[in-house]
Amino acid sequence: MDEFDLIKNYFQRITKNNPGAKKLNDDVFFDRRKNLIVSIDTYNEGVHFPNFKYPNLVIKKILRSSISDLLAKGVKPKYFFFSGSGNKNHFTRKNLNSISMALNHEQNKYSLKLSGGDTTKSKKVSFSITTIGFSNKIIERNKSKLNDDIYVTGNIGDSFLGLKLIKKKNNISRKLKKYFFNQYYSPQLPFTIFKQLHKFANSSIDVSDGLFSDMEKLINEQKFSYQIDIKKIPISDKLKYYLKKYNKKKYHYLHNGDDYQILFTASKKKRPLIRLISKRMNQKITLIGKIIPGYKKNSIKLDNKSINVSNFKGYSHKF
Repeated sequence: MDEFDLIKNYFQRITKNNPGAKKLNDDVFFDRRKNLIVSIDTYNEGVHFPNFKYPNLVIKKILRSSISDLLAKGVKPKYFFFSGSGNKNHFTRKNLNSISMALNHEQNKYSLKLSGGDTTKSKKVSFSITTIGFSNKIIERNKSKLNDDIYVTGNIGDSFLGLKLIKKKNNISRKLKKYFFNQYYSPQLPFTIFKQLHKFANSSIDVSDGLFSDMEKLINEQKFSYQIDIKKIPISDKLKYYLKKYNKKKYHYLHNGDDYQILFTASKKKRPLIRLISKRMNQKITLIGKIIPGYKKNSIKLDNKSINVSNFKGYSHKF
């Protein structure tokens, strides 16, 4: 079974008297009375990052991906708890200094505070991060409305190409490879826009497991579907260059996740406001589709032709 069936079949029912858990069907816990929002994530070597060759970059990646959950809810992360598991080969003095410096850099960059954690011994490297923020409201999943516009911040696809280039040798230029390498390990979070989300977003999620998979999660309990236009999905100039130079298809690079951008829906009436805020905040926000009637009738369009949605499944843990 996959991770979502596991949660639904074995753990969801345990939370029936705990409304803040959101039936385990959102990325955060939200206690409205205490204005408390909590997110937790675990990252394993060989699954969430290929190896531990660059400890400082691994730490940057997992911390940014963790706080991304709160940003997509329109919440500022304030505290984080950091737990690590490994052995003496992983946690050398050199690596520990590198990890410490990376954590300090990230908490200064995003105004976070390291507040606790744990360390254990294991054969492989693993990290868990709990992130905490405070707000009297969040932007939830499953709150989209029929005919809502679908938007995504930033660009999609750079991180996936970065991972591909890390895993195998290639002959692209060093400068281009460095760019995608950095996009994988240091995703550029839409940090300036999260405060504005409450002004226009009906529902929101971060793009972690893949654009289309995360879109399904965004509306999964609603009797709606999505329609997304491949041509409208934003990609960087460098990815455009790579695709053209090496004769690659754009749609192969859009559904693999690790983008950590914000995917949200909003009423058509909010279009002028979204354009204004995008320009004012210097944050790229792109209209890529709409919410349509029907249940599990999702549609991906390319040149007005439908592409099989099943070919665009993102990452999911299998057990």
